[in-house]
Amino acid sequence: MFKKNNFIEHSIQGVLSFLKDSIFSEEVALKKGLLQSLDPRIKVLTFLVLLLQVLWLKDVRILMVFYGFCLALSCLSGVRLWFFLKRTWIFIPLFSLFVAIPAIFSFFTPGDAYATFHVGGIKFVITSQGLAVALLFVGRVLTCVSFAVLLSLTTRHFELLKVLRIFKVPQIFVMTLGMCYRYIYLFVEIIEHTYLAIKSRVGVSVHTQKGQRIVAWNIANLWTRSYQLNEDIYRAMLSRGFTGEPFVLNEFKIKTKDWLWVSWVVMVTFLFIFLNAHIKI
Repeated sequence: MFKKNNFIEHSIQGVLSFLKDSIFSEEVALKKGLLQSLDPRIKVLTFLVLLLQVLWLKDVRILMVFYGFCLALSCLSGVRLWFFLKRTWIFIPLFSLFVAIPAIFSFFTPGDAYATFHVGGIKFVITSQGLAVALLFVGRVLTCVSFAVLLSLTTRHFELLKVLRIFKVPQIFVMTLGMCYRYIYLFVEIIEHTYLAIKSRVGVSVHTQKGQRIVAWNIANLWTRSYQLNEDIYRAMLSRGFTGEPFVLNEFKIKTKDWLWVSWVVMVTFLFIFLNAHIKI
């Protein structure tokens, strides 16, 4: 159990460690798995089809089967299940759950009573229709996030950026995304080192006003350093012949396995379309 005065330190270290592991690790993308062996262009297109299919599904049971399909793909791609679940259940799915909770009550979604309870003399009724709507919403968010995370885990960062340019995504968007990805890691380390420096000079206990001044000074200092870093990097890129278009040496090649994957995704898509049309909610 952590000591009380170490709570902030452990929280900062935990958040920074999670960011580094979840955003910047390419260990999974370098493994020899099913999705890693596919052409990035084919993979992005098929995942887009799968995401659209998820948004179109109207039955929670079919949606859960689709989510199970995503988990199976992660296992076939060498992604540890617990590692994958931690990165798909935190933040967005949990936030969507809190957003969906009011919809289960009769105040917002009238319908057949599923459960009734009283709190402080007020009667709360959970309706079957509201529960179905909330489960469908959370299931869609969870499944979409899972497919998006699986795509990013099994595809190297520069390959994703190259695919975006192949699909005519605006250059400024791709450049901004690439810069953010690279330099968020740098700023995470700056925050880590800044906290360590403050701790080594003022300790873990400091007066409120002094602490506010320290935080304000470090925010201003970080802004100045980031602005100067931005200018230095841009001048360095120009001096090396940068013209605004990033170049990647890797050449994409579509193989037989890619066409088999496309055929399989098409069959699965039509199967789920059929089930979604013929199974009654």
